[in-house]
Amino acid sequence: MSPPTDDEIRAHTIGELLPHAAPILIVDYDPVWPVLFEREAARMWPTLGDRALVIEHVGSTSVPGLAAKPCIDMLLVVPDSADEPAYVPAMEAVGYVLRIREPDWYEHRVFKGPDTNVNLHVFSPGCPEIERMLGFRDWLRSHPDDRELYERTKRELAGQEWKFVQNYADAKGAAVEAIIARASGSTSQT
Repeated sequence: MSPPTDDEIRAHTIGELLPHAAPILIVDYDPVWPVLFEREAARMWPTLGDRALVIEHVGSTSVPGLAAKPCIDMLLVVPDSADEPAYVPAMEAVGYVLRIREPDWYEHRVFKGPDTNVNLHVFSPGCPEIERMLGFRDWLRSHPDDRELYERTKRELAGQEWKFVQNYADAKGAAVEAIIARASGSTSQT
């Protein structure tokens, strides 16, 4: 998948799209990140009930020892992420705001958290991105060389100015794909 254009980023964004136009803040690992994840998960489970099939902590803040943007990435799997009436009103009732809708990419949705910097990624069962996110996290947790490579890549890119945070995320793509390829190769050999 090629990086989205500015027009595509605007098209998928719900509400006002504000340019970032600044370096990205990367901070050393903070042991409070898993605590923040648990608090948010505890808010979601009763809110969604059986509509929440999976809630996982993903992204850099889920990897002990890895520097990251201080934003908790979460994965939520619901029966059908395209069926927004089935879960969006409940999420909005507890303060989450739907900010991204990508019907052409696995019906991906992203909410921002109500009182914590959270990116909540929503997918449907069977979406290959679920396995990629979890596999990437698990690989980085157990492979310090790739964790160091990823952190070095993030820190190098973070010092640049990016029009949108998505541009920074896309710039990390080659490193992410190389790490996922190693993780996939390792699991296919076991």
